[in-house]
Amino acid sequence: MEKQEKIPVLQPSEMLGFHSSTFDLQTIISVNKHPLFHINRLETVVGKMSFPLPPHRKPLFDIIYIKTGYSKRIKGLTMYEFGKSSMFFLPAFQISQHEMMSSDTIGFFCHFDEKLFEFLPKNYLGDNYAFFKFESNPVIHLTNFASENVEAIFERLLSIYEEGEEMQKKLIASYLLALFEEVRNELPTQPKKAKTASFQITESYKNALVKHIYEKQTIAEYAHLLNISSNYLNKCVISSINKTAQDLLNEMLILEAKTLLKYTDMQIAEVAVKLRNQSPSNFCRFFKSQTGITPKEYLEMY
Repeated sequence: MEKQEKIPVLQPSEMLGFHSSTFDLQTIISVNKHPLFHINRLETVVGKMSFPLPPHRKPLFDIIYIKTGYSKRIKGLTMYEFGKSSMFFLPAFQISQHEMMSSDTIGFFCHFDEKLFEFLPKNYLGDNYAFFKFESNPVIHLTNFASENVEAIFERLLSIYEEGEEMQKKLIASYLLALFEEVRNELPTQPKKAKTASFQITESYKNALVKHIYEKQTIAEYAHLLNISSNYLNKCVISSINKTAQDLLNEMLILEAKTLLKYTDMQIAEVAVKLRNQSPSNFCRFFKSQTGITPKEYLEMY
């Protein structure tokens, strides 16, 4: 199992993905008062956000509900688009990048720490709700009836949060569980697409990249992990998404490099060794070949 210290996570003042240069988080969130839970209306903050937000991981679960509007967000290596009456779920420690959100978006954002559910068995959320699994599709489209119920729960959670008193952990956890159950009831109505063997292998490869990028950094290692040949892995990826297996590996390396550069104290030379086991100059050339800018220029952007 990957050691937790290998995963860079956001500091409290960065947990919503806002940049201090564009928006003061403390005007809407008191991290010390509610370290385990936060909720806000999207329409109150979307105009103050600067997209795209850099890739990151954090030790909290994210939920976005869009009543009206449109957004694009990356989970792992896959881009998802979602809009009216839809939800986006992100498990803790999943690497993510928020590409955009339309200025007319109305809805809710909340994040929470799994410690809210200490009264439940360990890993209860991932074991019982498919949308919190690393490999799952994070977007759920709701019926009108479900949307009304979900909105009512979010309104109640917001009212509890804004009371400003000592956080009522059990009450918040109970409403969140009610929310998850409402959404789970929608899952059987979701259309299921036929998945080819190539598609399934490609998805398994993407998930393996997310989980093992610090340990395995060659195509051969991932092919061995999936019990297939490197050549077959590459053919599956190309036929599924018109990219090579090396393309996806490079994308994952860049996502992790950006996360380490932005959210840790590691120097460029340290990132070069951690992710590529290369000299800083070789790493910088690789970074620029993939992004068009150097690591130093990337840091200067934020």
